[in-house]
Amino acid sequence: MNDQKNCSTGGCKQHIKGVHCDVHNCVYHDGESYCNAGTISVGPSFATCSQDTVCATFKEAKDK
Repeated sequence: MNDQKNCSTGGCKQHIKGVHCDVHNCVYHDGESYCNAGTISVGPSFATCSQDTVCATFKEAKDK
């Protein structure tokens, strides 16, 4: 559920409650520790432990 907002980076974007993110070079990273994507996808389906998983929603932020 998206119910918290980050207004410090311009437009207010909602972050996904309970989803912590340390990937600072993702376009959905809020600059602190949250994800601003509307939804996330984690995979692959054959993972057997957390080290086998990846965030399939990740998009690299390009330098402006």
